[in-house]
Amino acid sequence: MERALKPVIEVKNVNKSFGENHVLRDFSMEVVPGENLVILGKSGSGKSVLIKCIIKLMQPDSGQIVVLDEDINGLDQEELDKLRAKVGFLFQSNALYDSMTVRENLEFPLRIHWTKEEREKNAESAVLEALEDVGLLHTVNMMPSELSGGMRKRIALARALILKPSVILYDEPTTGLDPITAREISELMVSMQKKYNATSVIISHDMNCIRITSNRVIMLIEGRRYADDTYENLRLSKDPKIREFFD
Repeated sequence: MERALKPVIEVKNVNKSFGENHVLRDFSMEVVPGENLVILGKSGSGKSVLIKCIIKLMQPDSGQIVVLDEDINGLDQEELDKLRAKVGFLFQSNALYDSMTVRENLEFPLRIHWTKEEREKNAESAVLEALEDVGLLHTVNMMPSELSGGMRKRIALARALILKPSVILYDEPTTGLDPITAREISELMVSMQKKYNATSVIISHDMNCIRITSNRVIMLIEGRRYADDTYENLRLSKDPKIREFFD
């Protein structure tokens, strides 16, 4: 009998409210090694809140979250920083520093998580490899303001990947991009998953991105895990609450 893979991320009975707005209601999920899991839901459904709770940018009201065998609620700041070095986060806004060059933006996580000796020895090769991964070696000395929206998204992805994380969290990775660029970013996410065998949680309502990137989709409706299946099986569902995402 094949042994089940141990989850990389476990979310157990998590609740999160903002006043009377209950965005997560007893929400549970597991993410296994190497998969791309998409969380699909309408705007304001709690998708981004969930992903921020996973890396403790937000604190859930109750429940447990375990990432890479670490119960994040029990971690002090130093332990949390060590865990975050193993988790890449692609922000919806890209969160690039406008006053820094592309090189300096990519070096930023290295300054936080690497020793001075490690940076002196390996920073240059790490920056160039990350840029090569996203096809933008030539931008190394450019400023973010000189780049297109799609290029900025690729640089943000390169920065998320530079520490070769075990887990990558994507918050609406194709928002604001034209359809061609959005498809290119989606395909790049898949190629990076294959290269690094990373485990990814992708927050999105871009159905084309979900079709390209997902191994599995969890549908978040009214704060609960309403459905959990492949994109194709959900696409064929007759359930009206699921159908409205595909029609």
